[in-house]
Amino acid sequence: MNAAPDFAAPRPPPDEPAWRRHRAWVLVPLLLALLVLQVLVADRVRLAADATWRPRIVTLCALLHCSVPDWREPAAFHVTAREMRPHPGAAGALLLSATFRNDAAFAQPWPLLQVQLANPEGEPLGLRRFAPRDYLGGDPASGQIAPGQSASINLAIMDPGKRAVSFDLAFP
Repeated sequence: MNAAPDFAAPRPPPDEPAWRRHRAWVLVPLLLALLVLQVLVADRVRLAADATWRPRIVTLCALLHCSVPDWREPAAFHVTAREMRPHPGAAGALLLSATFRNDAAFAQPWPLLQVQLANPEGEPLGLRRFAPRDYLGGDPASGQIAPGQSASINLAIMDPGKRAVSFDLAFP
């Protein structure tokens, strides 16, 4: 029987450094961690609105120098006084006076104010949302309302007639 030539004989693989043999075991978890990090940063706005995730996202963005939107809790705004009466200086208008307070434990951006007028059956006749500059009479001195801080507002609203018998204030 003829022996195979030397170039056709199987040779043992050359000795590779250990890091080359195991690089896939290192690269796969590293790439997976980078993917998770990328997803967290890309979805930070939604995650920062969740009380469970917010501290983690704030810490992550502090490390990566990314921005996190202000914490908002519209349910923490409470109306403490409200009144609607005919506007003393404008015919066909109503004057809405109200006071609300930020009962959250933290400062938060000034909220949108939603005013809804309703008929005797409770059906809405009109709804309007006011930005802070509209109900404060200009841009606020500070971008946020402090915890426990109250704000008083006066708004002139077009009178929809005798059908409007009630109104509601909300912070959407």
